[in-house]
Amino acid sequence: MMKSWLVCFVFTVTVLTTLATQNQPTAEKNSQVVLKYLGTAGWEISDGTMTILIDPYLSRINGPPPPGGHPMPGDVRRAFRWDDVATPDIATIDSHIQRADFVLVTHTHYDHILDVPHIALKTGAAVIGTESTENVMRAYGVPEEKLITVRGGEDYQFGSFSLKVIPSIHSPLDHKRYFSSATAPAGMKAPLTLEQIHPEGGTLAYLIRFHGHQILAFGGMNYIEREIAGLEPDVALIGAGVSRKEIYDYSGRLMRDLHYPAIVLPTHWDNFLAPYSASQQPALEALQSFVQEIVAASPKTKVIVPKYFEAIPLETVAK
Repeated sequence: MMKSWLVCFVFTVTVLTTLATQNQPTAEKNSQVVLKYLGTAGWEISDGTMTILIDPYLSRINGPPPPGGHPMPGDVRRAFRWDDVATPDIATIDSHIQRADFVLVTHTHYDHILDVPHIALKTGAAVIGTESTENVMRAYGVPEEKLITVRGGEDYQFGSFSLKVIPSIHSPLDHKRYFSSATAPAGMKAPLTLEQIHPEGGTLAYLIRFHGHQILAFGGMNYIEREIAGLEPDVALIGAGVSRKEIYDYSGRLMRDLHYPAIVLPTHWDNFLAPYSASQQPALEALQSFVQEIVAASPKTKVIVPKYFEAIPLETVAK
């Protein structure tokens, strides 16, 4: 009697376990990669299990404008100066960022890094970036085991995705007169001023291989041609701000070098000094020339102008 009961129990557990396994979605077979634009150069890339953030900057403070830039007319919010303590908008960040496993930072300007310490501490995400970026993280107490320092050339496997780190260069701001060799130094202690978190510290791009997709992400309007030659992303997040016009055949060379990606998503095209509630109509109108450049250089490429926080699902790649 006991033996018969035991056989029945084992059979039942086996069947239930098999059914449960069959009903569980697996990342390899069922997951779809979804992108969301966070504004500025910020993106969320997720399959529902793994979440990767790129340059997540949601605070959109009324901060110092970039060289050649201008603050939003009529903005009554507090105006931050370079010597003011950098204060992220915690409420806005928390309303949109619930989880993150990795945060990729292209460079250390405040419109890329200001919110990263809070996000890293809140989510426990690993932060990947230059030594400059990691020194800012250390100042805010992000644990050392969560920091992965890179300089370009690395190609790492992280479970369900792999990451190629690509040396790059910053946008040619102020009619090509922007240049910075500054790096955020080690040993800083929070709270930091905007000036302290703003040294560029070198610029990177990232190639993310995720569920059969290759997603190439830039953090600005420039690239090193020899470093991207031979890459074949199906999705490219390309800097589309006006400073790209300072670069020879920016869109044409980029499309040819990348072998004409299927999808282009413009990034860093909006006015990041304006809150989410403000109209981006002038920036959208200026963006149309970028769209036309891509279409002319790569007629089969689909250009998607992203809306803030709107899901952009990628087609599932057959295994």
